[in-house]
Amino acid sequence: MFNSDRWSEIFQTIRKNPLRTALSGFTVALGIFIFIILFGLGNGLKNTFKEFFLDDATNAIFLFAGKTTKPYRGFKANRRIEFENDDLEAIKRDFSFYLESITPRITRGAIVKYKTESNSYTTRAVAPAHQQIEKNIMMQGRYINARDIDLSTKVAVIGRLVAEDLFKNEDPMGQIIDINSIAFKVVGVFQDEGGDNEERYIYIPYTTRQRIEGGTDKLDQINITFRPELGHTGGLAFEKSLKRYFKDKKDISPSDPAGIYIRNVNDQLKQNQQFAGVLQMIVTFVGLGTLIAGIIGISNIMVFVVKERTKELGIRKALGASPYSIIAMILQESIFITMLSGYLGLILGVVTLNNLGNSLEDYFIKNPYVDMSTALIATFILILFGGIAGYLPALRAARIKPIIALRDE
Repeated sequence: MFNSDRWSEIFQTIRKNPLRTALSGFTVALGIFIFIILFGLGNGLKNTFKEFFLDDATNAIFLFAGKTTKPYRGFKANRRIEFENDDLEAIKRDFSFYLESITPRITRGAIVKYKTESNSYTTRAVAPAHQQIEKNIMMQGRYINARDIDLSTKVAVIGRLVAEDLFKNEDPMGQIIDINSIAFKVVGVFQDEGGDNEERYIYIPYTTRQRIEGGTDKLDQINITFRPELGHTGGLAFEKSLKRYFKDKKDISPSDPAGIYIRNVNDQLKQNQQFAGVLQMIVTFVGLGTLIAGIIGISNIMVFVVKERTKELGIRKALGASPYSIIAMILQESIFITMLSGYLGLILGVVTLNNLGNSLEDYFIKNPYVDMSTALIATFILILFGGIAGYLPALRAARIKPIIALRDE
């Protein structure tokens, strides 16, 4: 029940001791402010890892060919390994249980021209599944399709920035571009959440690239997605099976660390999320330490308040004040200061995080934030323990005998 006299006494006490109240409030506000900032920065770090890996499908596995470092089965060391079209068919045939999609990739630099405009770009010769793996988003037209692969058509899908560079304000769809003196028809324009670098690629059918290079069947790398329902464990099993399979197929020693390299996006994402989670736990622990410091500060101040008002409390009890009323008065003052300061720190922390935005990207912290539920729970806990911190000295005050309190100096 609202007691105006009690609130009047609380505000009178605050006015009489503004410095003490300000310091105790500052301790609490600083505690919740630091907690909110540190927790938000931890989330920002997790955002960076998430964005870095989510540019590609999270169930993607990339196979790269390298050089052997050990002799094996009559072959010398330092032998370059190459992928061929046959390897694509072998994966489709022998790993159908794991496989969701597959595409090769052949990467080449090229001078690309359109009318008077020209520039240097990277071309990637791929299959239709590449769109799913790279998460290319079509802005206009279409992607490479099965017909392009079967007929080795000279079509190109260009990135958004390639279109801006070469075509300016002109519509690129259906136009002919010159890629290393070979004419290609633009059939699509894509964008990519990976940023500017990803939008400066040009995609063509991999069979067209092989035909241009003299009918070869060589591939630079093979990109695969496994069935999502297999999960992290299934993805790891698939990765190990692929490595064993290709080491045997390409005559690479089982103990050779080179020759075949595999990048498992799902595994890397999980490891980095775990790392970011550990960092967030550390900064959260530091933040909790500041909260505890604030609670201890309130407790110490309330002990001082009770000591300072010992005579006053003795007079109250002599005039008939109940222990409950004394506890309630001191507890109410403690909770009021803690709540007011706590929510002030909460608001300042949230506003600061919102203003930071992406200004810390250079430090691998992107869009730091804190869930409002987390912030409110932390503030509630602070208020709760602030109340407990005030209750202990209040209980001591309620037990003071009037005659002893009146003798206090």
